[in-house]
Amino acid sequence: MSPPIHVRNLQRTHQLNRPKLQSFAENALRACQVVSRNKRHHAEVTDEIFVLLISDRRITQLHEQFLHQIGATDVITFQHGEIFISVPTASRQARQFGTTLLQEIQLYIVHGLLHLHGFDDQTARDRRQMRAAEAVVLRRVRGLK
Repeated sequence: MSPPIHVRNLQRTHQLNRPKLQSFAENALRACQVVSRNKRHHAEVTDEIFVLLISDRRITQLHEQFLHQIGATDVITFQHGEIFISVPTASRQARQFGTTLLQEIQLYIVHGLLHLHGFDDQTARDRRQMRAAEAVVLRRVRGLK
């Protein structure tokens, strides 16, 4: 059984369809569980997961405080079940990569959930596995076979 997942919009610069993101996150969580079982990745997923959509200012603070890196980043995942996503960074990345804001946030949700399921992206090999798992989950959830 999946732990409950909650999507909270804590930023004010971009309008988002929170119910749509909530539904996506619930489906993505189930797909990540299947992918992680199939790939033999294992991590203890917490009792509850929070996806927090925040500002660049807030993610910069978290990035510096916990990862000791300066500047904003797209997504930070904490193993106790919090996934922080910078909406302004997602917006910039969407323009850069020719995607939509919704697609970028969906990717970051999946990325964070895969971290919670034992995937990592510290080495080139790990990044390839993570990218492949992201693609599988996104196809499943978006209904592209």
